[in-house]
Amino acid sequence: MARNKEGLVLLLDVGPSMHRALQEIENVCTTLVRKKLVFHRSDEVGVVLFGTKETHNDLARELGGYKHVLVKHDIKVVDEETKDALENLPRGTAPGDFLDAIVVGLDMLIKRFGDTKAKQRLCLITDAQHLLRDPPQGTKEDQVDTIADQMKKHDIKMDCIVFREAGVQHNSVMDENDRLLYHFRDRSVAKVVQVDTPTALLGALKTRNVLPVTIFRGDLEVNSTFKIKVWAYKKTSEEKFPTLKKYSDKAPPSDQFASHEVKVDYEYKSILEPDTVVPPDQRIKGYLYGPQVVPISSAEWEAVKFKPEKGVKLLGFADRSSVPRSYFMKDVNSFVPEPGNTKAIVAVSALARAMQDMNKVAILRCVWRQNQANVAFGVLTPNISSVNNVPDSFYFNILPFAEDVRDFPFRSFSSLPPSSQPTEEQQEAADNLVKMLDLAPPGREEILRPDFTPNPMLERFYSYLDLKSKQPDANPPPLHSCLRRITEPDPDVINYRAPLIQNLGKAFDLKENPKRKKARTQERLAYAGPDDQAKKSEDDAGKAMAIDDQAKDAEKARAIEVLFPSTEKVGKIGDVNPVKDFEAMLAERSSSTWVQKAMEEMKKYTTALIENSPQGDYYEKALECFVALRKACIIEQEPEEYNQFVTKLYERLKKVDDVVKFFQLLSSKNVLLICKEEAPDSDVTEEMARSFFLKTEISSE
Repeated sequence: MARNKEGLVLLLDVGPSMHRALQEIENVCTTLVRKKLVFHRSDEVGVVLFGTKETHNDLARELGGYKHVLVKHDIKVVDEETKDALENLPRGTAPGDFLDAIVVGLDMLIKRFGDTKAKQRLCLITDAQHLLRDPPQGTKEDQVDTIADQMKKHDIKMDCIVFREAGVQHNSVMDENDRLLYHFRDRSVAKVVQVDTPTALLGALKTRNVLPVTIFRGDLEVNSTFKIKVWAYKKTSEEKFPTLKKYSDKAPPSDQFASHEVKVDYEYKSILEPDTVVPPDQRIKGYLYGPQVVPISSAEWEAVKFKPEKGVKLLGFADRSSVPRSYFMKDVNSFVPEPGNTKAIVAVSALARAMQDMNKVAILRCVWRQNQANVAFGVLTPNISSVNNVPDSFYFNILPFAEDVRDFPFRSFSSLPPSSQPTEEQQEAADNLVKMLDLAPPGREEILRPDFTPNPMLERFYSYLDLKSKQPDANPPPLHSCLRRITEPDPDVINYRAPLIQNLGKAFDLKENPKRKKARTQERLAYAGPDDQAKKSEDDAGKAMAIDDQAKDAEKARAIEVLFPSTEKVGKIGDVNPVKDFEAMLAERSSSTWVQKAMEEMKKYTTALIENSPQGDYYEKALECFVALRKACIIEQEPEEYNQFVTKLYERLKKVDDVVKFFQLLSSKNVLLICKEEAPDSDVTEEMARSFFLKTEISSE
């Protein structure tokens, strides 16, 4: 068997104490086979049941003993027959002896694969509640040692899943069985996990084994004279849906060697000459830079790339509290000492334990591969091992650069008036809700632990894929009850704690929040300066109280409609919503001059508003237009367009007293000239931008 193939024997306890869990065991084992049919179609799987009434295995025939162990399916390449063997498992009548089942499964693997260097694995699922028979010679621990020696000799690993529902009382038999299973783990041939829910059982059996592949092998460089040999692996990585492949049914059904492969070719044609194909040597990529497109060839792009040297360098240490978890990005990597390197193991352990004692983390600069296009900057957290034969290690999380951080400030509850803060009754109701839905209640294992919680979308996909292979017209089945417990709160808890939820609803007075489209539009367009926000809040409050002003506003709107009639046609700015019309024109971009046209239209409209605004009646609307135009010029990298417009408008109308007041309004709202800090192409400094509006104040005086 090839090295990248796996031989697996499932050892399933079907004794009386496991009857309630057999349906979940069927589901998880069937899912394992489904995934092998997708990802590892050459793997071989066998099925052994123990706790059955019947006895059927080679060792029982050859040596005697090994009763109540049934080989349900011999080791074969995985197929539909394998999946069928896992459906409708028999309900056994005898107590299961998992040591006998392990020996039978081990014998099957040795006979099937011999000394070939292939991946071989046993998977045991049991509750380990029944007394095991005494071996003919020695103790049970001696028998475990003998089995472990054979497993090491043939490089066979074992996964042990102990399923016991919550509330099961431990006894001396269960304690002894647990000790024997953990003895396998101590001999480095097995991994043991205990679960107490069907959902955790679904996640405990790894239905798809992903080979650990190093992303880095080399030195952790503390300085030029102190380097530690380490290997880096991915600790977490998102499991994605299988890649869909294009399939062609054009080949004749009689052609057994048809690949049904679909090849896709792309042709690039010129807009000016639609019938002419542009060859690769005449094509080049371009990047938008303002209103123009800057062409950059592949050779130029390769030359401009940053190509750091491969390596991992320690930059320094920091307090653990100074690196919040909200900064962690992407996948988690694990740094381990080089296997077999005693000096590296000791050095990593000493460094990790020192960091743990001092509550420190390390900041690293990482380049995983030679000629890598980017540098990873991250934090190294110590991971102190609790198992004797497992060395200490580190976890590595990538940290963001300044460009990656998204800062969204929110007001604190402490700054709100007492009327907007929760009462003691409301706080108590919310506290009770949190306690009710606690996923880690005292005395129980944590619910929905990531290690044991499968992705419900993937599980549903594989289930439907299997159904679709048998029934092409089948509809997606409903979500399984075990998976529903991942996506929804536990219905038993909700029903049991219904009064608490009702009290929470009664504690809060819920009111409908009416939609205010106009207010939301103004809020989106308004300048985001802190001073302006405070002033705008005061203005809005004043407007809400002045009911008589509504009639005046209606008169102004009608007058403006006469002066500047609205239009639905994109390319014109009307009065109904000039900012929205302006944004629509910017979004159109039907030609390279469209952005310039939109800005010209907005400047004409704004100028007309100011010139035809007796006693400043339309200054608020003109202010909104100025804010929108300024924002667009910053985004489109056209700061001079805005700055020159404002300057020329001021020079032309500075002798009109009312217009000077409008410029003072712009200054009070911090709608300044665009400076270098906002747009690198601007020739205006921040000091110049502020001094420009000072001139308007002096001239008015």
